[in-house]
Amino acid sequence: MIELPEIGSRVSLRYRLPTDAERPMTDVVGHIVDAGAVVRIRTRHGDVVDVDRGDVLAVRVVPEMPVRTGEIRNLEHAAALGWPGVDHEWHHGWLLRSGRGATRRANSAVPLQYSSFAEITEAIDWYARRDLPALISAPDRLFRIPQGVPTDAENVFMATDVAPSRTVPVSPTPEDSWLRVYQRDVPVDVLTAVIDGEVGFGELDGAAVGRVAVTEAPDGTRWAGLSAVRVDESARRRGLARTLCEGMLTWAHERGATRAYVQVVTENTAARTLYESMGFVVHHRSRYVRAQDLL
Repeated sequence: MIELPEIGSRVSLRYRLPTDAERPMTDVVGHIVDAGAVVRIRTRHGDVVDVDRGDVLAVRVVPEMPVRTGEIRNLEHAAALGWPGVDHEWHHGWLLRSGRGATRRANSAVPLQYSSFAEITEAIDWYARRDLPALISAPDRLFRIPQGVPTDAENVFMATDVAPSRTVPVSPTPEDSWLRVYQRDVPVDVLTAVIDGEVGFGELDGAAVGRVAVTEAPDGTRWAGLSAVRVDESARRRGLARTLCEGMLTWAHERGATRAYVQVVTENTAARTLYESMGFVVHHRSRYVRAQDLL
């Protein structure tokens, strides 16, 4: 039996067709979302092709579709607007964000345009005035980290097209029941903060919660960002996370979102597998670096 690469890999898979088909075999290119008795491949258009494991004739890993630097900048811009903290300031193409220390994402600077010694030192001063360490969220190709400088918490940005499906209740603010499931000590005003966009809080069966923010990139694309997804431990493995996320994306689609993204810690294989099964593919990576370490 042909050995398959790990789930999430982008592959070209050749497989046997039924004996009455005009062609004895064919190929499909896409990401592996299941590798059991039936191999499931999701194509770049979102279609899922099911292949019996015994019909797989050959498989090879192929590179991800190339992403332009401008596409990274546009997505990072929309994502920064979707999680800006409670105190933020644009400074020479950087968005400086403070969330009173709650979460790295809300307490880091995003270099969306220029990156020089001046911007770094000004970011250090800005965070020092707020008694916070100066963290830089450094995306691929937008910020060069010198060799030897330590980084922390590499994140994978994953993206897909938005298509409406099921619906779930979505509120403009997190209810007490939402906060009980979420459990993390993140202030409500940090959770509800958004710049020039709209934020919603989805809840399902009192056991699954999540956050979705709709913001616009400079190129006009309206993005839906999923975050803060959590399922109560007693209700896991029932498909609630997927149902919840699909419902929140339907809510975002009604507000004009055509693309969606998630930001996942690289080591969180469970979350990556969930989003890959929904059609999300790797867009780019980012990691955090201390501004002081760059001087």
